[in-house]
Amino acid sequence: MDTLDAMRVFVAVVERNGFSAAAEALGMSTAGVTRQIAALEKRLSTRLLNRTTRRVSPTTTGAAYYDQCLRLLAEFDALEASIGAQALVPSGTLRINAPVSYGIARLGPLLASYRAAHPQVELDLSLSDRLVDMVEEGYDLAIRITRSPHPSLIARRLGEAQIRLCASPAYLAQRGHPTHPQELAAHDCLGYSYWTGGDQWTLRGPGGEASVAVSGSLRVNNGDVLREAAIAGLGIILQPDFLVEQALADGRLQPVLPGWDVPPIGIYAVYASRSHLAPKVRSFIDHLLDAGL
Repeated sequence: MDTLDAMRVFVAVVERNGFSAAAEALGMSTAGVTRQIAALEKRLSTRLLNRTTRRVSPTTTGAAYYDQCLRLLAEFDALEASIGAQALVPSGTLRINAPVSYGIARLGPLLASYRAAHPQVELDLSLSDRLVDMVEEGYDLAIRITRSPHPSLIARRLGEAQIRLCASPAYLAQRGHPTHPQELAAHDCLGYSYWTGGDQWTLRGPGGEASVAVSGSLRVNNGDVLREAAIAGLGIILQPDFLVEQALADGRLQPVLPGWDVPPIGIYAVYASRSHLAPKVRSFIDHLLDAGL
């Protein structure tokens, strides 16, 4: 027998002066109410109610027990309400993993505004281009830039990254502007270690899709280094817009093959479980969506 349930049944019987009225109020059968009271009296080894054919009233002990039940039930309900309210407020440490360049370009500028809105959350942001095991390494949330999130994770699409093919004006002046993707094979194409296509670059353009095997003098596992190498004139890069948009805007980089493009790649917030999503996780995802990332 659940003691709290039995106490609620007892209070209902006292307040409604009978088993039938209490049963109706509680959505129980009269027999069920009767069994609860009998079991409660047996457990306490005392009679709590006086029963007559007309009405039910508490004994002296029952009246004292009724007062204590009211106090305890009120405290319990207040405790549950308090815990429930706390559970809705984002709080605690939020461990996030994100790609290095994306974290610098997009997440960094948003951290202050998120903390201002959610001061009870402490942020623990780890930047790495390595594909981490979220569960094994204890991350609450990860940002993934991918065409297909892992099926074992829950993914919320935040947006997409446009992929830009670009090089420095100095490099293009020296090596020339390619006019077709196949000409990239003769250029110094700088590689990103985690690019899903490896050394095979596939572009879409007026003539349909073209795939070319590229090579270059540099391969790096970080996009920021690739961008700086391209700005310095080392070669052509294929990188997301958040990494190169400023350099393209100020002329340090120039578009290559402007009539051709690479299909955009999705940007996702991923987490391990859909059930009982912590408010700190939900609030951070909402903050990213509100920012239009």
